[in-house]
Amino acid sequence: APAVGTHTPSPLPSMGEIADPVQLKEEGNKHFQAGEIDKAIECYTKAIKFSKDKKALAVIYRNRSACFLKKENYNNAVSDATKAIDVDAADIKALYRRCQALEKLGKLDMAFKDVQRCATLEPKNKTFLETLRRLGAEIQLKVMIISVKIHIFLSKTEQHVSREDAGAERIFQNNGVPLLVQLIDTGKPDMILAAIRTLSGMCTGHRARATAVTHTVGISKLCSIMAVDNEEIVLATANMLQCVYDSLSGGDKRNYGKEEALVLDSSKDLKDILLALLEMITSKKVSGHGRDQALNLLSKNVPRKDKKNTDNTKALFTIDHGLKKILKVCGQVPDLPDQLPLTENTQLIASVLLNKVYDDLRCDPERDNFRDICDEYIKSKFDPNDMDKNIHAINTLSGLLQGPFDVGNVLAGRQGVMEMMVALCGSEREVDQLVAVEALIHASTKTSKASFFISNGVTLLKDMYKKTKNEKIKIRALVGLCKLGSAGGDDYSMRQFAEGSTEKLAKQCRKWLCNPTLDVRTRKWAIEGLAYLTNDADVKDDFVDDEAAMRAMFELTQSKDKTILYAVACTLVNCTNSYDKKEIIPEMVQLAKFSKQHVPEQHPKDKKDFIVRRVKKILKAGVTSALTVMVKADNYVLTDQTKEMLARVFLALADDIKDRGTIVAQGGGKALIPLALEGTDKGKIKASHALAKIAAVSNPEIAFPGERIYEVVRPLVSLLNTERDGLENFEALLGLTNLAALNDKLRVKILKEKALPEIENYMFEEHDQIRQAATECMCNLVCCKEVQDRYLEDGNDKLKLLILLCGEDDVQLQRAAAGALAMLTAAQKKLYCGRTMWLEIIQRLCIHDNPEIQHRGLVTVFNMLDADEQLAKKLIECELLEILTFVAKLEDNPKKQDAINAARACLSRALDSGLIKPFSN
Repeated sequence: APAVGTHTPSPLPSMGEIADPVQLKEEGNKHFQAGEIDKAIECYTKAIKFSKDKKALAVIYRNRSACFLKKENYNNAVSDATKAIDVDAADIKALYRRCQALEKLGKLDMAFKDVQRCATLEPKNKTFLETLRRLGAEIQLKVMIISVKIHIFLSKTEQHVSREDAGAERIFQNNGVPLLVQLIDTGKPDMILAAIRTLSGMCTGHRARATAVTHTVGISKLCSIMAVDNEEIVLATANMLQCVYDSLSGGDKRNYGKEEALVLDSSKDLKDILLALLEMITSKKVSGHGRDQALNLLSKNVPRKDKKNTDNTKALFTIDHGLKKILKVCGQVPDLPDQLPLTENTQLIASVLLNKVYDDLRCDPERDNFRDICDEYIKSKFDPNDMDKNIHAINTLSGLLQGPFDVGNVLAGRQGVMEMMVALCGSEREVDQLVAVEALIHASTKTSKASFFISNGVTLLKDMYKKTKNEKIKIRALVGLCKLGSAGGDDYSMRQFAEGSTEKLAKQCRKWLCNPTLDVRTRKWAIEGLAYLTNDADVKDDFVDDEAAMRAMFELTQSKDKTILYAVACTLVNCTNSYDKKEIIPEMVQLAKFSKQHVPEQHPKDKKDFIVRRVKKILKAGVTSALTVMVKADNYVLTDQTKEMLARVFLALADDIKDRGTIVAQGGGKALIPLALEGTDKGKIKASHALAKIAAVSNPEIAFPGERIYEVVRPLVSLLNTERDGLENFEALLGLTNLAALNDKLRVKILKEKALPEIENYMFEEHDQIRQAATECMCNLVCCKEVQDRYLEDGNDKLKLLILLCGEDDVQLQRAAAGALAMLTAAQKKLYCGRTMWLEIIQRLCIHDNPEIQHRGLVTVFNMLDADEQLAKKLIECELLEILTFVAKLEDNPKKQDAINAARACLSRALDSGLIKPFSN
């Protein structure tokens, strides 16, 4: 019972008992204000059921719409608000709620209309005006994104180049650049990426647009975008800056009429870009990826493309404004605090840039200035009271030794440098010892020039290797000793270490290589050691027998640290013996011995049988897949020298015809194409030869799928000149024969590469196999109308020469020449082959023992009978009629049936022409 004096309120009726819509609405309002959204929806739903008044019903729908907004049920919110608006089109609350729900559903244009109506009804309402402004901007961005996506799609499709440029121009003319800047300012990675790619499309090959974009967006803003820690955005921005630079520097030769005339001198913009990039490389606000791309852009655009060009002002400009900044990057020690953000590859890229800039210098005063700036920079960092500055100086020296080695070697001999290294080697800090040892290793790279370090550094390395217990330092000291110990190369008589020592060192390197607990940077040095130790054939054999070590090396090629690629390539070149070898002439050997000169000796395990065995082992371990991954590395890490070594390895692997299928199956065919198109001259030749070996025996459509097949033509044609050896000529011709057999587009591509004159020359080469391969290639090319027209040009003897080849004794040569002649006579009706000697050759073809040659000869006769009445008459008047009659009367024989049918067709043609008559019965 309730206490005396208290009041007990009457209980609320349950909702099941309420039938009054007004009361239900009020209950719903109370629940909504209390945050009980589900109960409020229940009340409003009941009220809707019992309500008969349209205006009251509209209010309830509007209120339930607010509940659905809170529940993020936007479709129901739109539906209820719409029902309220249907009753009262000026219901401002319902309009705004529908606007909010439509915005959440991504229907910005519909939401914009609703809030626009709200702002019309209450023009001073700040909420409505702010929403109107915001939605307008979002709609504009959405339209821009759609345009961007269309543009990107078109840019990815080669056949829509004209449409792509039209799209870029349309975006540009419709105030597109400021809108793209707004897209960048959203800070959303996908929008930034889309905007940057569109700007790249606008700038590519169009100087006027590139200038406008540069001035609108600003070089500093572009550099700030490239500074972010997002690799995809960094790469896209670097590509855009390269497009801008190419367009401004006049790399594009297209004429844009009046627009081009409006562009002023762009030299200032080009200098501003270089200065901005130089500023980036030492900024702490720039990410490691951004720094890499800034260095990469400098490497691409500063050195001269052609040394014949005397203008190297860009290199001098870079030295004056940025050499010390590049040196600062080289000297960074990631293990110390307060260093610039770097990737695993940054310091190597900086060394490559230093090397390219130094190589670009034209005279001694320029080189002296470069060396003096480097010398001054390193000296300024030596400080007896600051060990961090000292190791920065030594690390900078390491960078120079990896780049312009001559400069580094000279500076390494300066007073105080060796003393500093000794001090660092004796330091208790691991980082000091690591920096010192790595500097010693780089200094001993070229033993012929590093005499200073050979005489002073060996003792240091030996002491560190014996005394230290730190694996990281031990392995680096070992690599330095390996470098110094491999000075004799593969000369068996100049072994630097005692018998068995190199095998022991290599075994230790393999042990480190296979140790997953060591970091990638340390394991990389194990491969560096093997790169030198594998000059010894005993080490090569042991290494290829250790499949686990090889697989560990291949796995490391997939790590982010791409500085490892050069050492892997060196190791593989040594193991496959694919380096250049001096030809040993017995007479010269005797002369050298007589004059007491050194004569190189070959290791017993460097003979052909051992090399073949090693190649098989390496293939089995999965080397092709590793090489394919290496080729895909960025160009600024994959140097031309590394590309050349990879090409050498591929050529060695493709030597045995049985292994070429494995290479193709693991993607080797595709990987060889970029190696054949870029790099050193020697590297391109090696890669082209490997491509020729594959194309000669494989189905090109499988080996080089898709559009890549057309890229193979140029490398093969490059092997068709007198400077290449006979094997390269022969296999290139075989490869082109296979390509020419596929389709007319490939045949036209071969002609565009100007291969036809070379192939014609080889058709009369003294070497039988080369002559045969060239004729077979021509046999496929004559399917092309352009080649047929060349054979019919007035005043040339090409057809005569082809008929003479049909008269050669070589069966394979006859077969190819006869096939070409048969196709020519089928395609071209106006052929004159009526000389007695020619007729004799054709008769010989028609009675040839080889059914294929006989068939081709008889087809040629059929074509000639069909070509010209006078020629046909001459053919029938000679002994050819007897041959045709004899062959036609032969009994059916599967082996000769094609020839028999052709002979019968010839007699039928002669009969139809009235040249012969049947015997009367």
